[in-house]
Amino acid sequence: MGKDRHRRRDQEASLSSDLSERPDRAFFGRRKGKRLTDTRGGLIDRLLPHLRVPLSDGLDPASLFSVPVTTLALEIGFGGGEHLLHQARLNPQTGFIGCEPFVNGMAKMVAAIENENIKNIRVFDSDAVELLKALAPASLDRIFILYPDPWPKRRQNKRRFISDLTVELLAKALKSGGELRFATDIDHYAGWTLTHIFRSSSLTWTAKGPEDWRKPWTDWIQTRYEAKARREGRRSSYLTFKRR
Repeated sequence: MGKDRHRRRDQEASLSSDLSERPDRAFFGRRKGKRLTDTRGGLIDRLLPHLRVPLSDGLDPASLFSVPVTTLALEIGFGGGEHLLHQARLNPQTGFIGCEPFVNGMAKMVAAIENENIKNIRVFDSDAVELLKALAPASLDRIFILYPDPWPKRRQNKRRFISDLTVELLAKALKSGGELRFATDIDHYAGWTLTHIFRSSSLTWTAKGPEDWRKPWTDWIQTRYEAKARREGRRSSYLTFKRR
């Protein structure tokens, strides 16, 4: 089970609750699984430079898209891309930024964007914290963090994406009333996340009762990772937070 969970690379872009504590080594970025095919490798080389979000102070995400968008969303760690692609197809009026440092996942996303001529997705293949720091305040309507690497060993907990630092960066990027969605199949990580959110004065948990975190969102699509978790007997928590 530990090895399976460690395959979740969607939070390799941020390693601790304080940037100064992060190891000075190439832990995130261009990490690879299986060797890319020549076709996928060619797509990465040809298209990723055009799809990649360029960082600049006070970045306005609405300016990134060649089509008009009325709302803006970010998914941190999109993995295989099932959820991000589903949301982009379902909401063509929303501009999506997908952050994923794992090259194989990014290659799948770039291929789907090319094959379907998707205009409302831009991508970022490095440190999600750096992207959050660059975004203009109150620029996003929604943020998704779905099944991040739980780093289950106690000594690894500081590598979890959710920290006091990132909670404040997430809140800063959201508009008033904006929504943060977080899903995990690890109970301890759900509790960890709630603890950090409760320490923040910027975000509030919306749940009124148990069913509000036991059931997925109405526009949810099950990912392959979630299907595997259910087969292995792990139940998911679906947490929704609002920007005050």
